[in-house]
Amino acid sequence: MPRGSVLSGLEPSGANADQIRYWNEQAGPRWVAQQALLDAQLAGLGARAIERASVAAGDAVLDVGCGCGATALELARRTGDTGSVLGVDVSAPMLELARRRAAQAGARKVRFTLADAQTHQFACESIDVVFSRFGVMFFTDPVAAFANLRRALKPGGRLAFVCWQALPLNPWMALPLGVIAQYLTLPPHAPDAPGAFSLASRERVERILDEAGFAQVVVEPVAEQLSVGGMLDLEQATEFVLTLGPAAALLREAPTDVRTEVTSAVRAAIAPFHGPDGVRMESAAWIVRARYSM
Repeated sequence: MPRGSVLSGLEPSGANADQIRYWNEQAGPRWVAQQALLDAQLAGLGARAIERASVAAGDAVLDVGCGCGATALELARRTGDTGSVLGVDVSAPMLELARRRAAQAGARKVRFTLADAQTHQFACESIDVVFSRFGVMFFTDPVAAFANLRRALKPGGRLAFVCWQALPLNPWMALPLGVIAQYLTLPPHAPDAPGAFSLASRERVERILDEAGFAQVVVEPVAEQLSVGGMLDLEQATEFVLTLGPAAALLREAPTDVRTEVTSAVRAAIAPFHGPDGVRMESAAWIVRARYSM
């Protein structure tokens, strides 16, 4: 894919250039293809975070990293005709799908903006709730990003998001990744670097939000079984876990015989977790809440 061909005006530049490129050229198209399965897997955690945000009719909500639009549509349902939802994401392919879904649902109070939430100039003090379902872990400078989002909140406005705890506490990701590491050299990744586990430390989350100007920070642990990829058979679940995540690019570039071995090994590793409800494995996340108090 030629550089910039799907960016629709959002150039891969600035502090988050690598993330912009990644979510347009690699991850975004894969997430679009797997949208229904991902929504099925993450819906419960997203719903819990929305409940903790106390989203109500009339609220103006900013959905950060809204992706393919599932949470934005649910937020719109809760805010009603008197509220509004603005979904923001760096991924043009995902927002294209989000807009189609909103049009099909007749969700007139939902808008989507292709922008980097770390730097985008939102209207000051225009938002009641900043929300995110696994969309705030990818900032290069999280303090600057959350400070930018805080400026969009009205005084007393609320922040609520869900993010992953540490990789070892999420075997649905850790187990396949461990198997893949036996065949391929995984790229090094610093714990605080942008990625799925950048907010895995409770202390880091609290420090970031404090420095960004938030108060009344609550970090709530949530542990539950996930249906990996939704209700899938073992073959489909294996394909799902190999299609997404940090190892996907490595696998695509690996020789055919290595890909075949990895697929077989991952299938065997997750087989004990397969049952009538698909592949069910443990997960651990944080639901984080905070307020903007002047």
